[in-house]
This record gives sequence, C-alpha cells and structure tokens, in this order.
Amino acid sequence: MNLLYIGGCDALRMQIEKLLEQGSNFIQCADVPAALRHIGSVGQDTEIVVMSDLAQIDPLEALVELKKNYYSLPVIVLSENRKSSLAIEIIKAGADDFFLLPISSTELVDSMQQSVVDARLSSKPVEIGEVYSDQDTIIGKSRAMRDIYKQLGRIASQTVTVLVRGETGTGKELIARAIYQHGHRAHKGFIAVNCAAIPENLLESELFGHEKGSFTGANQLRIGRFEQAHGGTLFLDEIGDLDLSLQVKLLRVLQEKTIQRVGSSSNIPVDVRVIAATHRNLESMVSEGTFREDLFYRLNVIAIPIPPLRDRREDIPDLIHYFLQRYAKEYGLKTPSISAKAIDYLKQLEWPGNIRQVQNVISKSLLDSKGQMLDWQRFDKIIKESQELAKKQINLRQMIDYELTRAVNSETEAALPILSQQFEREVYTMAIDRAGGNQAKAARLLGVSRFTLREKLRLYGKHPKKI
Repeated sequence: MNLLYIGGCDALRMQIEKLLEQGSNFIQCADVPAALRHIGSVGQDTEIVVMSDLAQIDPLEALVELKKNYYSLPVIVLSENRKSSLAIEIIKAGADDFFLLPISSTELVDSMQQSVVDARLSSKPVEIGEVYSDQDTIIGKSRAMRDIYKQLGRIASQTVTVLVRGETGTGKELIARAIYQHGHRAHKGFIAVNCAAIPENLLESELFGHEKGSFTGANQLRIGRFEQAHGGTLFLDEIGDLDLSLQVKLLRVLQEKTIQRVGSSSNIPVDVRVIAATHRNLESMVSEGTFREDLFYRLNVIAIPIPPLRDRREDIPDLIHYFLQRYAKEYGLKTPSISAKAIDYLKQLEWPGNIRQVQNVISKSLLDSKGQMLDWQRFDKIIKESQELAKKQINLRQMIDYELTRAVNSETEAALPILSQQFEREVYTMAIDRAGGNQAKAARLLGVSRFTLREKLRLYGKHPKKI
C-alpha cells in the first residue's frame, strides 16, 4: 500500500505507520499544497490519502481542494471537530470515510484496506468481448452473451436499479462493474457489498453506518456504504440473503432516497444507483414469504439474466485460452499449448461452478504442467479430485442436517456441541495421521501446543502411547 498522510500529528503518524504491512510506502506532507506537489511528482503511485486536522484550513476545505485535483484518489478524513453535520458534508465532498479522533487501529486499518479495494474495483477496466489476459474481461461471442452486451449498452447510461441474476460463478460482479463503467456515474465511486459474507448483526451497520454508542462495541461514528457511495454506484451482491428486517430498511432507502444510521433518527439524503445480484429464485422466495414482494419489484426494474456456462458451451474455448494466458503471466510461466481433445473434453462438462470453476481448473492445470502440453487426462484428474472433495462437503452437510433434525425432534438438547466435538475429533485424528504419529509435527499443523494436542488425543481415544 502506498499511503500519503496529510497532517502534523506525530502520534497519529506513528499509529498509521505501524498499521502498514511490510513493503508499504509511507509519505507525510504538512499541508494540501505540499501533498498536491507530491502526488503530481509520483503520478499514480499514491493509492490512498489519510488526512487529519490542519492548522490553517478546516477538513472540508482541505478535502475539496484535494478532490478538485484528484477526484478518484481515496481519502480518509480524521478530525476532532464534533460538528454534527461534518461527517455528511465530508462524505458528500468525496471522502471514502470519516472518523472522529481518537480512532482505534483496527477501525482505521479496516477502512484503509477497504478504500483501496473499492478504488481498484472502480478504476480497473472491465473489457467486453475482447480478450486481454491482464484485464478483467467479460468473455463470450455466443448469442446469449451478445444479447447481454446489447442490454448493457441500452441501460448503462440510465439511473434505474438493475438486478443481475445468475448461478454462482457466472460473473455477476463483472456485469455490474461494466454497467458502472459505461454509465454517467463512472467518475464517482463503485462500492461492492457481499450481503452473504457479512454476519446479520453487522450488515445493517455496514450498509447504513452507526452513531457512537449506538450498541456495544460502537466506540466510533461509522459511515455506512450507502453514504460512501453517494453520487456513485452501490453493488449489493447476494441480495437474496438479506433478512426481512433489512429488506424493509433497504426498500425505504430505494423509495425515499434517505438513510438513517443505526442509533439515529436523522434522515441523511443519499444519491446512489443500486445494482443488485442474486443466484436465488426470488419469485419463489416471495411466494414463501422470505423475500418482500414490494422490494422485489423495486429491484427488478431491469433484470439481466446471465446464462450458465452449460447453456453457452461455444464460449468455453475462449474462456480456457483467456485463463491460460492470464495465469501463465501471473505465475511467470510460458503459456502452454492445449490439445484439441482437451478442449473437446472441457466443452462437454456441465460446469456447475460456471466460470469460477473453469478458472480454478485452468489455474491448477498450469501449476502442474511443467511446460508440457495440457491433455485431457490432466483435466480429468483435476475434475475427479474436485468431485471427491465435493462429496466430502455433502457428507458434512448431511451430518449437520442429521444433528439439527435430532435437536428439532428434542432427541438432543443442542446440535452445536455435538457437531463441534465430531468436527474436532476428525481434525485431530487426521492431523496425527498426516504427521505419521509425530506429535510435534501434528501440533504445528494445527497451530496448537503439544500439551493441547495430547489432551485432545486422550479425550478422543487416540492416546499418544497407542500411536
């Protein structure tokens, strides 16, 4: 990470420097003019700016001056100014985040890392149709993909909400980024949130922000993703995983274009284009009562269905060659040739994981190729290994389902302690087997002490003396 700190607080400078990973670059400038001169001299090398209170200028003026010259540069503003509306004004002026001082190191480093990721998503181009190994590319010349390209051209410049639909691994985020980059909000930010990856109790705060003291652990005012995306685009991936209480709040935002932070009753206006995506059948969820019908219609103004790979097999060869070039370059290898039989073999597969699965298979084949031609047998081996792993995952799900059913039928008090013990027993047994009975090696594999290892082995009937 290449970070520029604008400010004169030595304690804050030391705090930020300690947070940076090895290999990062840190530069400090005392004021905005010095910062502008530095950025102008290093070009695109500066990835993020953290700015604290300055002596001669208030935070908002400093931010406006910085953004006037480098609007797309991520900026986090830290201030001791308690003015209630400052956070709103700072975010609307283009800051990626705002915190009142003092700030915890955890919150600051999380914000810095997220801001850099958001900036890269906003600036990294998504090519359509043409194959560039070093760029994210939507690949496909099939009739289904040509129809999608036309649809993208028609809707990109509009402000309506878009719902991208498709199975897992079909490339929904790439489609969302293409809509953003070809639209009139491309000069503003693109913020992505995976609704399924964030625990339910944290997702509301992630989306809408929270006030200091609004719940246990809310030690700092937090700006939510809607505010961060003001003027730009917010991508809500896996929207079908939202619980009903959050669906109500999202519907309110789409209708009224205002948000309320957790712990506040104040309405904050937001101007955001929402692009949502899901692999779920929302119509069925509406019928079952697990997804609100009014929210579905709000989101489904324009729908882009992405076909699974098995329905556009003619695109598979282009995907294979794209990933071969991309990963060969990434791994520092010469792009290997691939036999015609291997291409035919791969075209006939069902690809339940779609493009993501193709990507994974090609990556594994390259790591094992040793510069040789890739034949169909190599791919067959990789596919069978992944199928075996999938079977084990299914067995795990069956075991969980069995214990949950017992709990529902009052055959056991709680499922989790039983499942945790079964899982732990299997982990320790496999570790000591993998280590050939060597306790020190097994402890290292698991990241536990030898004492803990011995106690667990005794507990599960794998006494060390018997190994």
